Amino acid sequence: MNPVRKTPEVKVSESAAGSSQVVKVFLAAIPRPWLVLILVVIAVGLVPVIESKAKTFALELTQPEVLQQESGDKFSEFKHDNAQHARLPCLLCHRREDNSAKPTLPGKAAHAPCAGCHSAQFSNTSSPICTICHTNVQTGSLKPFPKLRSFNVKFDHARHSGVGASCGTCHRPNRGGVSLSIPAATGAHTICFSCHTPQAQSNGKNLSSCSTCHELGKLVRTNERAAAFQVSFSHAKHDAGENLKCADCHRIRPGAAVGRQVFSPVPLNHHAPARSTSCMSCHNGTRTFGGDDFSACTKCHKGSQWRF
Repeated sequence: MNPVRKTPEVKVSESAAGSSQVVKVFLAAIPRPWLVLILVVIAVGLVPVIESKAKTFALELTQPEVLQQESGDKFSEFKHDNAQHARLPCLLCHRREDNSAKPTLPGKAAHAPCAGCHSAQFSNTSSPICTICHTNVQTGSLKPFPKLRSFNVKFDHARHSGVGASCGTCHRPNRGGVSLSIPAATGAHTICFSCHTPQAQSNGKNLSSCSTCHELGKLVRTNERAAAFQVSFSHAKHDAGENLKCADCHRIRPGAAVGRQVFSPVPLNHHAPARSTSCMSCHNGTRTFGGDDFSACTKCHKGSQWRF
């Protein structure tokens, strides 16, 4: 008769600390055949779970539109904010093969990369997906590149001035020199691409991708018609010819929102708030005309529409 094997009594000393030590003691107390059996049962139970997760992940990579396509979406409109599109890098679709300011639509090579996920739709020439880019599917005629609507522009004046960009790098005389232009549309690309060339990098970070300047959101343009222009202010009369530079009137506010990053003087002379930078800061009757010399009114206030 075989002797019955007794499970050894395990005593944990009070000095034993930490969960790892407790686990070691617990495992040592289990007979080896039983321990092996337990591990086999756990492994067998995990196999279906692992296979299911692997299949789901593979399906997400190959057919993401099947899993998360919005209800009722018939592929007639491309949406950047779609969960599957938003996770893709911009350069996957918008490849900058040269430094052209005009962006191009993807799909030149057998509709890649779009067909990688939407193969079922591209195999059918009557699919609504074709109308996203084509005005006529049979002739292959293309629509113009869409206007910027679903993307806002992010720009940091402080960062650009810190690497040597001056105001004149981006802002040019506009409206006869009265105002200065704010880059927009392909004109902005022309200016930006002078530095942000294809493959441009800074500290190992790519600076040529769309996401460098654009982010999802409603486009908000900065107004070029400042209040100062309504009182006959002109940049053309406040330039280097008058021994003035941009920094004499404008200061950069690091970290401020777009549209508020550059400080401008209060466009008032006679009733400007105390201690503010305004027209009166210079037009004080000492540095230049102004102050109480009301015979010089017409130097600022002009036009038949002006009235006190």
